Amino acid sequence: MIIVAKIITALVAVIHIYILWFEMFAWTTAGRKVFKNFPKDLFEPTKSMAANQGLYNGFLAAGLLWSFFIDDTVWSANVALFFLGCVAIAGIYGALSVSKRIFIVQSIPALLGIIFWCIVKFS
Repeated sequence: MIIVAKIITALVAVIHIYILWFEMFAWTTAGRKVFKNFPKDLFEPTKSMAANQGLYNGFLAAGLLWSFFIDDTVWSANVALFFLGCVAIAGIYGALSVSKRIFIVQSIPALLGIIFWCIVKFS
């Protein structure tokens, strides 16, 4: 189960590295493809705001990746659970405020990771 928990954690980290990339460096190109309902004329004026959001996604990815470098299994699980919880909550908020798709892309993988880490931690 620990391998599944780590794979899901790595997948969530990769998703957030991708989000960091397109929000910080490709907002006016790839961002248009991701956020199709966002008015085209607002991508350029919101470029710095998107970059700020991308940075926060990078911090989430960094926290998830950090959990792989902690030797103690309990602490590694705790750190992974904390950052997966942050991702799940951010995804829920995004789904309620922006698009239901955010729940699918962010929250579901994070919640799966939480489930598997809880199985590892409490079994």
